[in-house]
Amino acid sequence: MTPDRVATLVVETLDSKKAQDIKLLKTTDITTLADYFVICTATSTTHLKTLSDEVEKVLKDNGEMPRRREGTRSGGWILIDFACVIVHLFLQESREFYTLERLWSDAEEVESGERKEES
Repeated sequence: MTPDRVATLVVETLDSKKAQDIKLLKTTDITTLADYFVICTATSTTHLKTLSDEVEKVLKDNGEMPRRREGTRSGGWILIDFACVIVHLFLQESREFYTLERLWSDAEEVESGERKEES
């Protein structure tokens, strides 16, 4: 799958499981870490686990295996690295603490209408 398709699939999966404040940042031009970062908020530790499990399941079903997984739901954040897309799942307090949107403010935020056009 292309990085655009992986990112779109991640966002659609998170949206289907009611993730909050989903942001898709295109990082291709500013880092070699990944083409996209996806950032979202979960409402509870159970929701955090559900989001991470569902993203991994859907991407595995589509032939994309995670390179690594970091963090714990009890710690309020989980990172899933799919090489071209890095998924950041947070509880609200952790998201406010890490402020990844500010850290990666040079990245282009891809709006939902643009995502549909790229897929």
